[in-house]
This record gives sequence, C-alpha cells and structure tokens, in this order.
Amino acid sequence: MIAITRYRVPAADADGFAERMSAVLAALSRSPGFRSGRLARTVDEPGLWAVVTEWDGAGHYRRALGAYEVRMEFMPLAALAVDEPGAYEIVTALPR
Repeated sequence: MIAITRYRVPAADADGFAERMSAVLAALSRSPGFRSGRLARTVDEPGLWAVVTEWDGAGHYRRALGAYEVRMEFMPLAALAVDEPGAYEIVTALPR
C-alpha cells in the first residue's frame, strides 16, 4: 500500500519543514514493513508538499505512525497536513 499526505507549508517555513520531515521519513524507515519514502514539493505551487511512502500493508503503516519516535518527530508538523484520505491500496503496478 502507499500513503500520500499533502502539506501546506508557508514559504518562510520551507527549509525547516524539509529538514524536519526528512527526520520523520528516517524514523519511519526503521519501522517493520517500510519499503520506501519520498518528500516532494510541487513545481507549480511551492507551498504544497507531499510525503509518499510505500508499505507492506496498512497495518504496518498505522503501527509505524503510532510509534513513539515517529510521533515525536511528526506531531509538530501534523497541523500543516491537508485533511484528506491518504492510504491507498495498490490496484495496478507496472515494473520499471
């Protein structure tokens, strides 16, 4: 499964956001079931960011979010998250 969370980040906070969210991704990467993670920013609207992670399953993702280390890094940034569903079941995938 993949998880996509979008964030609205004021320009003044962009550098700090990237650094802090990279720490969140590092904490998530140590969780069982983690496959990959990326932090991205739109080219058309620089204040809109996305974190995209891939997991062995929804249970792994949800348990990782509840881990103390992840929560300590993530909670200060959660207020910037866009309120929308973010967990997706992969239906079709093509190899590279």
